[in-house]
Amino acid sequence: MSCTPAADFARSCVPSITSSGHRVALLTDDGVRIEAAYTPRTGPPTDPAAASAAAAGADPGDLVMVLAHGFTGALDRPALRRAAAVFAQRAAVVTFSFRGHGGSGGRSTVGDREVRDLAAAVRWARSLGHRRVATVGFSMGGSVVLRHAALYGQGKHEGRTGAHADTVVSVSSPARWYYRGTAPMRRLHWAVTRPAGRLVARLGLHTRVHPEDWDPVPLSPTDAVPLIAPAPLLIVHGDQDPYFPLDHPRMLAAAADPSPTDLWIEAGFGHAENAADEHLLARIAHWAAAARTP
Repeated sequence: MSCTPAADFARSCVPSITSSGHRVALLTDDGVRIEAAYTPRTGPPTDPAAASAAAAGADPGDLVMVLAHGFTGALDRPALRRAAAVFAQRAAVVTFSFRGHGGSGGRSTVGDREVRDLAAAVRWARSLGHRRVATVGFSMGGSVVLRHAALYGQGKHEGRTGAHADTVVSVSSPARWYYRGTAPMRRLHWAVTRPAGRLVARLGLHTRVHPEDWDPVPLSPTDAVPLIAPAPLLIVHGDQDPYFPLDHPRMLAAAADPSPTDLWIEAGFGHAENAADEHLLARIAHWAAAARTP
């Protein structure tokens, strides 16, 4: 796939890495190579999500959903591929691997510089002709879509040259940094902060973690959500989440502008893309297709 001639995108795209033209390598604005893939919409134009979008005054063909995976995920991991297949029945889909994950370069900063990766993916999605972009993030990716929407919102620095999201969905996101209140989060902090843990993450989880602490500490998800309006925001969390208890989504929802924000507490749902079943993913896609800025 060739890059678009637009100056703001041309510097963030390198030639296609597959013969299909649907897989590319993107270059972030801090010079990290990010693998990304595009899946056209596969579902019929008469499905319920399309009908809801049309009733709300939207063209469902204009929508692309950009998926942001959780820590240790990647665009080729089965859970993200399954989510992309469900979403593709209702909209075009862009998937990518965060820095330090999969075939992308760099090292993970566990949610900090990853906003730049998402911005590159959103720019590419818009370059393909889509006028509406919904960002959907899971766990670490859930925190990234919140911070991205706050930092790259439409009208903020002219949308940072087309990198803004029109609709935001955050699934299983933390509300605050440095949370260690559950055993899985204590294990994650060990994997991120200790040399032995980073070695395990690299060899066992195929995730390369940056060894330096955050400096400065990035905007927290709770501080980000008030800055997202007027874009529609959906916060999804499971009551069986082993990583983040329910005070996290409730804190996010309390900090957000209530008019464009929905909170779903899902009974029996665990954590992020690995636990999301097809029914929940389809409901999220339906919501995103129908969501419009108030």
